[in-house]
Amino acid sequence: MEEYEVIEHLKSGSKVPDNNFLIVAINYKEPTYIKFESEMDFKVGDKVTVENNDVFFNQKNIGQIKEIKKANDIKIDTRYDIKYTGGYSVDGKKVYLDEHFPKNIVVDGKTVDTVESIDRHHEVAEKWLIDDAYEYAYAHEIATKIEREYVESLGVNWDDYCKEVNKNLHEVYMAKAEKTPSDLDLAPYFYSKDEKALKEIRETKQ
Repeated sequence: MEEYEVIEHLKSGSKVPDNNFLIVAINYKEPTYIKFESEMDFKVGDKVTVENNDVFFNQKNIGQIKEIKKANDIKIDTRYDIKYTGGYSVDGKKVYLDEHFPKNIVVDGKTVDTVESIDRHHEVAEKWLIDDAYEYAYAHEIATKIEREYVESLGVNWDDYCKEVNKNLHEVYMAKAEKTPSDLDLAPYFYSKDEKALKEIRETKQ
């Protein structure tokens, strides 16, 4: 069985029958995003397990998956300049990692694959949440938690990882972009009100 953490619980509405709840949960190990209906409510942070299409809480079957998204289904593209290092396409079918950002970094003597940590364990989940109308700040918070879970599962200290990543983030941001994907989702830049980056992106879209 795979374990999922609840990140949202919505009261009944047009998407679910009366008196039911729509529950959103994420598996942090192999990023997977599910929604299921349940007669019982959950708190953010509650853990459920999934086997096949069935959802269990305290070993009791409490519902079935209604929607599922998997990070492994998303294409990763590292051919472009991405001002914020990582990003995603408007349609959510691709995630991007800056062409010049190191694909592997060494932290605490261990090698971290940044395509896995940044793209598959952060950008993908962030885009899932944004597409479901969550505010960017919350989507980024959840995505950062997923990234941290992955990094720490490798035996790497999170603070040491962040120092190494931030050093490279700064270098990427300060370098002038020359080619930006035409379908890059600009939600993070609008949220940050980063007019400098937005201007550069618009001038270099391909």
